[in-house]
Amino acid sequence: MKPKRDVSAASDERQEIEAVLAYHDADAWAAIGTLLDDIRHLRRQLALAEGAMSRGMTRGWRPDYDRR
Repeated sequence: MKPKRDVSAASDERQEIEAVLAYHDADAWAAIGTLLDDIRHLRRQLALAEGAMSRGMTRGWRPDYDRR
C-alpha cells in the first residue's frame, strides 16, 4: 500500500520532475536510468556507513534499505 501524499508537496514534486526531465532533454529513459544510478550509489553509501558506525553510536538503530 502506498503512503498518502501531501497535496501541498505535489507542486514542488512536479517541479522537481520537470527539472529532471528538462536536464535529460525530455528523455524519460535517461532520467530513470540516472535516478536508478543514484539509488545504487546511495545504497552503497548507506552500506559503508552501516559498517563504519557502532551500535552504541546509533543506540540500536539499523539502516533500512527499503521504503516502508
